[in-house]
Amino acid sequence: MSPAAEDGPSLQQQVALLRRADAVARRAMAMGRHPFGAVLVAPDHETVLAEQGNIDTVHHAEATLARHASLNWPADFLWRCTLVTTFEPCAMCAGTIYWAHIGRVMFGASEEALLALTGSHPDNPTLSLPCREVFARGQKQLTVIGPVAEVQGELLQTHQGFWSTRS
Repeated sequence: MSPAAEDGPSLQQQVALLRRADAVARRAMAMGRHPFGAVLVAPDHETVLAEQGNIDTVHHAEATLARHASLNWPADFLWRCTLVTTFEPCAMCAGTIYWAHIGRVMFGASEEALLALTGSHPDNPTLSLPCREVFARGQKQLTVIGPVAEVQGELLQTHQGFWSTRS
């Protein structure tokens, strides 16, 4: 069964979960890491199963969380879960989410919005490859929610000034 066949999270749940992911991103930033955060949410759209901040330029929050999830929950359960992330998953993360069999992805701000903040920063060379395009090339249909306009400004605010202070 496709996660699209199930009811997705309400707008109120989306906002709350994206704010939780942003809190994870802020913790990562406080540790000197890039301010990205992700949470894995159970099929009830309320229970947070795991959360992960960015580690470095190769160990992104989303991919690290997806790998952890694939080791700890069966694929049929993960297919009904949602990976919630502050920014649109990059191609690497989207591929990892796909292979982990997580059926729904929700993000607050687009890769384009991130590029507008970071420019050509060497720590974050964004790819112009939307996650929907990555998923569309696969054999299973993931559900994608985002960007979520109601919180996009808050998520962008977390990054204000961060990239300009990085060498």
